[in-house]
Amino acid sequence: MNKIKQSIALLLVLILAVSLAACGAKPEAKPTEAPSGTPTAGAASLENKKIALIMQINLGTFSAQYIEGVKEQVEKLGGKVTVFTAEGDLAKMSSNLDAAINQKMDGILIDHGTAEALEAGVKKALEKKIPVIAFDADIKVPGVTVLEQGDQKMAELTLDKMGKDMEGKGNIVKIWVAGFAPMERRQVAYKAFMDKNTGIKEVAAFGAASANTALDTQAQMEAILKKYPNKGDITAVWAAWDEFAKGAARAIQQAGRSEIKIYGIDMSDEDLQMIQDTKNPWVASAAVDPKDIGRIQVRFLYQKLHGDQTPDKIVLDPVFVSRDQLPAAQISTTQLSEHVKGWGKSEQGYTDWLKQAEKKK
Repeated sequence: MNKIKQSIALLLVLILAVSLAACGAKPEAKPTEAPSGTPTAGAASLENKKIALIMQINLGTFSAQYIEGVKEQVEKLGGKVTVFTAEGDLAKMSSNLDAAINQKMDGILIDHGTAEALEAGVKKALEKKIPVIAFDADIKVPGVTVLEQGDQKMAELTLDKMGKDMEGKGNIVKIWVAGFAPMERRQVAYKAFMDKNTGIKEVAAFGAASANTALDTQAQMEAILKKYPNKGDITAVWAAWDEFAKGAARAIQQAGRSEIKIYGIDMSDEDLQMIQDTKNPWVASAAVDPKDIGRIQVRFLYQKLHGDQTPDKIVLDPVFVSRDQLPAAQISTTQLSEHVKGWGKSEQGYTDWLKQAEKKK
């Protein structure tokens, strides 16, 4: 009986083997790796991300265009941005950062701010696996990438132009404010310039960041013009921020002091219109496209979300813009690249998988 059972079992095995051979059965194939540069499973999971933008101050057209750049890049990648503004209040900025963490945002972007106000919150975010990318913030926390505009270079470009136009002599007004990382870096270049150019004298210095910076600057500049009423008392104004330049320009223009020229930093559509106006005292500026700053910051945040390694510091290359480079017809910053080399459309922060993720939208 056992022999019969063994014979039947052997017969069944032979039949099964023949059937498999006839059907062309093959061993299970091993999964192939994705080609280099293509999105991984991690990239596919990056859609519908909630991104927080924590701002120290949201003021003027520069900030507006920066926010546009942030939103544009996040939306291209299928995410949504929530903007938290602090109106210059660092305590509120710290609270906003905590709120973003408590709302379980997927990623956090920081615009300006100080280490004292933000480092505790940033460390808390990282503990909860929320990546952080900062712009012009004095934050030194391992794992956080910080973008800056090349502030010393921007200051040098405008100061050198001012010095040449003044032929190395004359009186200037400095508009600057402490307490902001980019301003502190610009001050380093200013001090070096003044030490080198002994024929140029600073007759007044002021500046404050407020909800109405341009208006406040205009009022202060009007007072200085009354203190120095004669032609030659003031040759030029160096403004370390475009909001300062706007206010000073309005005061000088209204006072009819066309001999005074302004050299500023940063660029927006409104700033460009003023520089193009031949009756306006603002003649030159140095800047990075504010929309590009927002786009680049988002790209590095998504690299973090993707699991990529990012540098501790990213320095953005500034561009010098002066009136003599520009056409007579009014243009916007989107057209500025046609006249000023290096403006806009930066590829910084882009990866192949990021570009492919955008194409799917």
